[in-house]
Amino acid sequence: MSPPIIAISDAESRVMEALWQQAPLTSEQIVAAIQSSSDWHEKTIRTLLNRLLGKGAVEATRDGRRYLYQPLLTRAQWQSQESHSLLDRVFGGRVAPLLAHFSQHEKLSAKDVAELRKMLDAIERKER
Repeated sequence: MSPPIIAISDAESRVMEALWQQAPLTSEQIVAAIQSSSDWHEKTIRTLLNRLLGKGAVEATRDGRRYLYQPLLTRAQWQSQESHSLLDRVFGGRVAPLLAHFSQHEKLSAKDVAELRKMLDAIERKER
């Protein structure tokens, strides 16, 4: 059974990113990590953290007088949810139109094309 879908906003994903990089963290450490690369206020970050707790994306465990936070939603789970959502909303659930779009409107490097070929070859071998 697949894990339940937990919708994460762009802002909430910044908090998750801090936790995916290193966990567990205290709320003070999360605030410091996010403020080092943004101008967000502490209250905003704590609000986002509380939303993530409410959604079940993060858990808090008591450690003396403080709480340690760690992600329950993995980066891979989130990436899977987001990529399926994008495919469904924008490309009718199909990968080929997505790749066609990037090949026509974005520059794919030779390395990108080689990686795609390698993946397609692996898929073909698997299906045989």
